[in-house]
Amino acid sequence: MLLVNFEEFMYASSLWTFFLLSASVSCSPVKGEHQVIGSPQPVVAASGDDVILPCHLDPPIDDKRLIVEWSKLDHKAGFVHLYRYGQEVLDMKLPSYVNRTKLFTVELKHGNVSLKILDVTSADEGRYRCFLPKLAKYSIVHLNVDPNLKNQTTETTPRNLPTPDPGDGTDGRADQTGPIVWILPVVLLVLLILAAGLRYLIRQRCKKLDVSK
Repeated sequence: MLLVNFEEFMYASSLWTFFLLSASVSCSPVKGEHQVIGSPQPVVAASGDDVILPCHLDPPIDDKRLIVEWSKLDHKAGFVHLYRYGQEVLDMKLPSYVNRTKLFTVELKHGNVSLKILDVTSADEGRYRCFLPKLAKYSIVHLNVDPNLKNQTTETTPRNLPTPDPGDGTDGRADQTGPIVWILPVVLLVLLILAAGLRYLIRQRCKKLDVSK
């Protein structure tokens, strides 16, 4: 007759689950797992402001081959800013944005793909697309240049999606400690259910073996 120690089975199940989770983390991410998150509201600025068009990749990818394309939707040819393999590509840049845009390159590994535009004018108003071709993901950010606003000495960016300069010591990521509080109990509950189910099946199997003897 087959005897199963419940505690030993739980220990083995825990190791098996840890192995699966570790394997899933080490695998290359698939396209469907990532999101490119822009601002849900327009970025409003005055003429002459330096503005940040917020855009964040979740989860981040620390890849030196990362490609980031910022384009303006009313321009069919050329890029506002094109970043490939660790540097900006200038030969396809729109002339009106030369020497006026930059990415937070130090923050790219943390998912910060926001674009900074210097000295905006009314001609810069419109919809901008942040596109990551390797993931086939993008987000749209709307920039409004309000002639009634006075020029600000500080950069303009929406309050609900902060994207600070790398120099301030932050990376613009949300606090990720919250999900851990409920993930651990859920994992434990799943293990208990699997263990109970398997133990029931083993008992049923043992009963059939006893009957057949």
